[in-house]
Amino acid sequence: MQGDANVFPGKEWEAARPEEQGVSAAKLDEAMAALRDIALHHGTDQSVVVRGGRVIWRGPDIDNKHTIWSCCKTFMAIAFGLLADDGKCSLDTRAADILPSLEKDYPAVTLRHFANFTCGYHGRAGGDSVDYFEPGEPLHPPGTHFHYSQASDMLAYLLTLAAGEPLRDIFRRRIAEPIGMDPAGWTWGDWGEVGGLVVCGGSGSFDRGMSITARQIARVGWLLANRGRWGDRQLLSAAWMDAMTSPQVAATVPPYEPDAWYLRLPGSYGVNTWINGVTPNGKRTWPAAPAGTFAIQGNNNNFCFAIPEWNMTLVRLGTDGRINNNRYDCVFVRLREALGEAA
Repeated sequence: MQGDANVFPGKEWEAARPEEQGVSAAKLDEAMAALRDIALHHGTDQSVVVRGGRVIWRGPDIDNKHTIWSCCKTFMAIAFGLLADDGKCSLDTRAADILPSLEKDYPAVTLRHFANFTCGYHGRAGGDSVDYFEPGEPLHPPGTHFHYSQASDMLAYLLTLAAGEPLRDIFRRRIAEPIGMDPAGWTWGDWGEVGGLVVCGGSGSFDRGMSITARQIARVGWLLANRGRWGDRQLLSAAWMDAMTSPQVAATVPPYEPDAWYLRLPGSYGVNTWINGVTPNGKRTWPAAPAGTFAIQGNNNNFCFAIPEWNMTLVRLGTDGRINNNRYDCVFVRLREALGEAA
């Protein structure tokens, strides 16, 4: 199947039998059974598989809207890309050029450092709390360690300042409306006004970020699988898509916390997006998936995979607890079989 054969949904997704999209229905069912086996009690209820722009598999609960935790980070990356395409900022923009209060302790930190979690940023402590929008002492020099942290909310603030408007507004106008997202199917929470502008969550705090349904996030995944193109409109530049889905931190960069859960992320993290890069153990995150696979990923087993080489999007949402995301490789093994591809 070639990319120019892809379709893009109108108000509703078109449905197709898997075989009409070159997929074995029996093998696809096996792949989704494998996904159900590694998930928790929500199983595949909030799952969608799109191939060629048509839904070929769906669960019964794909209109359940809830928070998707760190999946929000990729929505922020999309907003970042719109600002970069407009020339308002870039990955190499110094953060202090946007927010002068960062000049003293973070003079060399760029937006790239924030977007790949090597910024060393930490908010100012006050009693038992931390003000994430007021800079405190750096944790480490920029670029020297990888630290998956709430620094993403400061990036959201910086991008909001660059945009001059809340990130959800630019996302709604430039992405959600053109790709036909139902306004009732998503909301982007916020911290209220910071510096005179409403700052949407990054999402360092799950309750300030994106809530969405599987049906609606599948549209975003399909946009990304098509390198930012929707029909005949290039909504995100191909150059930004290349940056967003390329390794932004080398596998050799050590984690800030030696025993942290994110040890595998260096080498497989793009611009606030999980990619199928080569991790510190020398293997790809999902060896059975095509190298160009990437994911919108969040806690509690929330994933939207974009698989450009297969013209496919795979969504699994839920609120049922965490699994190691490398376990998804067993699903990709069976999806490859469903497509009739050799391992």
